[in-house]
Amino acid sequence: MKRKTGFLFKFVIIAVFLLVAGGQTQAGKVMQKFVLSSAIGGPTINSDDFKGKVLLINFWATWCPPCRTEIPSLIKLQEEFGPDKFSVIGISEDTSERTVVNFVAKRKINYPVAMTTNKIKRDFGGITGIPANFLIDQQGMIVKRYWGLIAHEQLQHDVNTLLGK
Repeated sequence: MKRKTGFLFKFVIIAVFLLVAGGQTQAGKVMQKFVLSSAIGGPTINSDDFKGKVLLINFWATWCPPCRTEIPSLIKLQEEFGPDKFSVIGISEDTSERTVVNFVAKRKINYPVAMTTNKIKRDFGGITGIPANFLIDQQGMIVKRYWGLIAHEQLQHDVNTLLGK
């Protein structure tokens, strides 16, 4: 029993280290440009169209309970700060575009939503869990990386800080 406990403890320590280290590797880097297909119809989502704005890039999925919990907060952020100076961009990890379209309509998501690609996941340092959020400043720098469910107040504070409020 003692041997199993020791292994589990080491595994947890290594996993936490990798998550923390992974979260820090992207901060301070320039966000790679991207063009993604909109999951809800309309034009493609081109990162160049958001120049000069604060962005919250949200990797999520319809089947992910924490992601579903976080969506009302993202809708509120978009209402409060968008569209001139801020935008959430949702990037769905789902495999069915139809599922995403139905979900977005039912939840009345008010920000652009795209389907993921392997390239975008690589460009953001590899997405190993969702929700994963990246806060981008007006110059296109990744300033924060959040793993898991983030409190609305934290996101609101961080966006306010970047907007100078």
